[in-house]
Amino acid sequence: MGCPSPESAVNLANRLAPSCHPLPRAAEPMRAVPADAADARRGSLDAVLASRHAGTRRLRLDYELVGPAGAPVVFVAGGISAHRHVAANALDAAPGWAEGLLGAGRALDPSRLRILAFDYVGADGSLDAPIDTADQADAVALLLDALGIDALAGYVGYSYGALVGLQLAVRHAQRLRKLVAVSGVHRPHPYAAAWRALQRKAVALGRLQCADEQGLSLARQFAMLSYRTPEEFAERFDALPRICNGQVRVAAEDYLDAAGAKFVARVSPTAWLRLSESIDLHRIDPAQVGVPVSVIAVEGDRLVPMADAVELIEGLGGRGRLRVLRSPYGHDAFLKETDRIDALLASELFGPASRIPLPASTGVPA
Repeated sequence: MGCPSPESAVNLANRLAPSCHPLPRAAEPMRAVPADAADARRGSLDAVLASRHAGTRRLRLDYELVGPAGAPVVFVAGGISAHRHVAANALDAAPGWAEGLLGAGRALDPSRLRILAFDYVGADGSLDAPIDTADQADAVALLLDALGIDALAGYVGYSYGALVGLQLAVRHAQRLRKLVAVSGVHRPHPYAAAWRALQRKAVALGRLQCADEQGLSLARQFAMLSYRTPEEFAERFDALPRICNGQVRVAAEDYLDAAGAKFVARVSPTAWLRLSESIDLHRIDPAQVGVPVSVIAVEGDRLVPMADAVELIEGLGGRGRLRVLRSPYGHDAFLKETDRIDALLASELFGPASRIPLPASTGVPA
């Protein structure tokens, strides 16, 4: 690869306009709604949430529900930057945050299931107060009440979404029948918490410099190192450094800069800070989980070590089942190993131990 152009090479701080205020975001283009959009529903609900650390709050719950009426409902939740748009559908053809995990023939097939997702409490940056995973679980229960859904056939949570699912299985066990927790356990590991603390300090330093976006971009770049593995970086970025505009630039910098710039274009610094904190506030007692749980752990995950997944399984007793995925992608394996994750979901949601009924015509093992 050659050197970046002078405009983009100095550093990210010079490529992002410094500002003490959020940069204006481009309006989302209007899209025509196909005639078959009846199976896709997007909406917002006003709710009152008694939060654990910030008192009672009025807030809006933004959700997306895709799939035929009457089909079993499965809730899908991702990391702290995930949102209600999981995959392209009749209402919105744009790719979702988990595009490869949903689709015809997949375990999460929106022609056979109703897939429900929402924007996390605080994701819009309007709540500048500590947010607990328990608050997110209570918000899920409020959403189910408003939509008239007595119980979820399943809940699939990745990373932060797994933490929320575990809280739901403790606080509202009657609202779901099966939980699949991928790369998320009962408590944060101290090493991972230290990574996040440094990321938050990068954002704080950016704010002191009247450069929120630059701080958030740097935090995201730090995060990418914790999400992935040294093995992946050795394979992708094993190249000699370059001297560009009088400065040494290593092979991974283009990738990290792009990841940071992409992130700040869609995430509020306040939202990211509060949801990052939320991971470190997370605690549950595995003995209080009231539903069957499949825990999918990734070897090499630097944020959720295998030992913590084993500890969760031991605490769950007979309600837990551990599946192990080997991947060079570490914590991000659920976004990269879509075929392998799909196979695990088919087994854990619809295998012999599952109680989720599906129409006979589905291709998912019963």
